[in-house]
Amino acid sequence: MRKIALSGGIGAGKSAVSDYLASRRYFVVDADDIARRVVEPGQGAYVALCDAFGGAVLTAEKTIDRTFLADVVFHDATALRRLNAITHAQIGRGINEALDAAHARAAFVAIPLFRPEHREVFQLDEVWAVLATPEIALKRLVELRGLSEDDATSRMRAQETNEERAASADVVLWNDGTLAELFTHVKQLLDQRDLT
Repeated sequence: MRKIALSGGIGAGKSAVSDYLASRRYFVVDADDIARRVVEPGQGAYVALCDAFGGAVLTAEKTIDRTFLADVVFHDATALRRLNAITHAQIGRGINEALDAAHARAAFVAIPLFRPEHREVFQLDEVWAVLATPEIALKRLVELRGLSEDDATSRMRAQETNEERAASADVVLWNDGTLAELFTHVKQLLDQRDLT
């Protein structure tokens, strides 16, 4: 099975590529979905997050308040490191379990916070980075996701730059145009790898 990671910063279009691949019946593992599961009540990360961030991290229903947590960590580098230390190992286990259960010619792993060591951890064949210029990404976050410009800018600054993502990728998918253009590029890559 060929394993390909999809990386990309907020507003770049990584989720659009994941959705496109899933709609074409490719096996897609979304690290964000697994990240949501590992913080559910009863999971190890849930208790650790409550210990690290206090009761304010919980909603009235006693679930992790992801919006509150995002507001904290995207404005505080120390808090972001604490969150990552708590959740990353469990997310990694979840990704590997999903890949082990896959029976497909190709599997795609959407990893927003891709690191070079993920190549070995997930035994990846390739890394595709979905990138957009900061101006385009900011515009999408404000207009399509309803974030304030300050919030969107803070979140973007907390992530890797396009240059850093491109340096650790085998393929760069620029997404400053239309979704149709992006999907055409993805299909070309699939055709080149005989995965269509």
